[in-house]
Amino acid sequence: MENYGFIRVATAVPALRLADPTYNVNEMCRMTDIAESRQVSLLLFPELSVTGYSCGDLFGQQALLDAAEDGLKRLMEHTRGKSVTVVAGVPVAFRGRLYNCAAVLKNGNIKGLVPKTWLPDYNEFYEARWFSSGKDFLVSGNPTTGRNLVNGKDTVREGFNAEIEYAGFRCNISPALLFRTGKVLFGIEICEDMWTPVPPSSFLALAGAQLILNPSASNEVLAKHEYRKNLISQLSARNVCGYVYCSSGAGESTQDLVYGGTSLIYENGTLLKENERFSTSPSMTVADIDTERLDTHRRRMSTFASVTPDGTDAASYSRLYSVVDTGRQADTDFTATLERQVEAHPFVPAGNTEETGARCREIMSIQVMGLASRLAHVNCNTAVVGISGGLDSTLALLVTALAFDKLGWDRKRILGITMPGYGTTGRTYRNAVDLMAALGVTCREISIAASCDRHFADIGHDKDIHDITYENSQARERTQILMDIANQSGGIVIGTGDLSELALGWATYNGDHMSMYGVNASIPKTLVKHLVRWAAENRFGTDSACGDEGGRTAREILSDIIDTPISPELLPADDKGRISQKTEDIVGPYELHDFFLYNFFRNGYRPGKILFLAEKAFVGIYGREEIKKWLKTFIRRFFSQQFKRSCLPDGPKVGSVSLSPRGDWRMPSDAKAGLFLSELE
Repeated sequence: MENYGFIRVATAVPALRLADPTYNVNEMCRMTDIAESRQVSLLLFPELSVTGYSCGDLFGQQALLDAAEDGLKRLMEHTRGKSVTVVAGVPVAFRGRLYNCAAVLKNGNIKGLVPKTWLPDYNEFYEARWFSSGKDFLVSGNPTTGRNLVNGKDTVREGFNAEIEYAGFRCNISPALLFRTGKVLFGIEICEDMWTPVPPSSFLALAGAQLILNPSASNEVLAKHEYRKNLISQLSARNVCGYVYCSSGAGESTQDLVYGGTSLIYENGTLLKENERFSTSPSMTVADIDTERLDTHRRRMSTFASVTPDGTDAASYSRLYSVVDTGRQADTDFTATLERQVEAHPFVPAGNTEETGARCREIMSIQVMGLASRLAHVNCNTAVVGISGGLDSTLALLVTALAFDKLGWDRKRILGITMPGYGTTGRTYRNAVDLMAALGVTCREISIAASCDRHFADIGHDKDIHDITYENSQARERTQILMDIANQSGGIVIGTGDLSELALGWATYNGDHMSMYGVNASIPKTLVKHLVRWAAENRFGTDSACGDEGGRTAREILSDIIDTPISPELLPADDKGRISQKTEDIVGPYELHDFFLYNFFRNGYRPGKILFLAEKAFVGIYGREEIKKWLKTFIRRFFSQQFKRSCLPDGPKVGSVSLSPRGDWRMPSDAKAGLFLSELE
């Protein structure tokens, strides 16, 4: 089965009994069976899950240590014949010391033991009373000589990847271990390791680990949970990794502390799944992590593999760790069930009203600041905006009005030009005129019909032939008018075209493709509609009265613009005066194209994976064949229309996706799309 670069991981928080390995292992075996049935590749239990974390001085009792070893052996045997790799916490006695370890188990074997490096010995934690640090093993190079990762000094020490016989099986014990399952590398840090200034996960990620697993026993105090989530989010983002965190819960001692049983699964700063804390029942949290996406983002970050402050290049870290192969990933059918949310509208802010409002405010602030700085820099007298009554020109006008407000300039210096042509409908014309009046800008109306008639006569074109010449001539005539008025008034032309149109090349070359500053250059169509709606509700309200007979406010006008079908209005209206040329009927739904663009550009996904994810995101809305049809359209147009993007005017980058040829997207205009289209065939 195709795994599309995903790996299924799970956390399991059992309801344990302190100092009762027999009971605990029974529960862990039961939960391992559940994980196996759910086609999980990696299953993580909490810190010291075989015994319980809060055993205190009982860790000094040989009876408990022997029972823990026997319990782990039974859990190890239970994995025989299974596809899941299990990571469980266990105390391990070695060379006269005791280590807090994570044991990696697969198919009846112990693949390795990873000891905890940083032991808390403050406030309510006294681990150093019972356990020794994994720093005992941290020596680089070969088993006897190398550079100590802790103090940077050359040392000669025994014990790098020391061998141990445990639970009847010989394996390595060291923090300097990485594990491979299928094509995925994962490393382990334990609880407190994560909270240190330079956590082991930093080195593990530099050595190639795509996933970090953290078996933990973190107690709950007021506000700690949000801090913990922020910390893990930042760790997974900074290391561009998946981070799987599982902490102890019910059954741990409540003598002085309470353990909430927290499970968190992050991917590159984004929370994929979390459980409900403070449950008295066992819980399992399952998520699918996209390691292919992580690899893509790491390759794009030149700083990810750059030299570290101590002079060690990132490639050197891979030589400091031994890689242990645990075998294949589970045969997970991601087509049947995908344990992650696929966002259908990745450009549109998600969250509660307050969160989305803050995001919209920030987006428009970037646009406004960019334009205000440019206007002040060129010391222009006016800003010229072509107003069609459509979404893009509306957003450009709103941004321009806010930029003038920011500069303290009179909005009358904004020249809004509406240029009705052969396809202009009464609805869009009224909205254009009314909006300019409501915002208090200077409104001018210049019809392009006569100019285009003359132009068609000059070039010998029959205006009854509604071909590409017919359409593009109108777009270029409008741009010529805007440019000349800008020259005449000492101003600049504000571009209205958006990111989705740039991706598809849905713009007339040297027509609406051109401006002197494109404020919407990195705003996709789905976000344009969202921003206009937010502006209508939050920035341009009922106090902006319009002078038409209906007495419409700016908010009412903007709402009608949002509901108007998207169209360039270059073809005549139908016999009822309605828009006859609907863009999405021609190039396809913009919500699909924005989904394609985001995943193609941001994540580097191949077409087959984009198709797979689109089916998940738009289930019940678009069928597979329709998605495939428009995906082919996207690929063909994206490649064939690059020449338009190669000479874009300046414009502010707003989100993570931008097609500016000066930085974000450098693609030859003559690149072929065959490789990408062939996968869909």
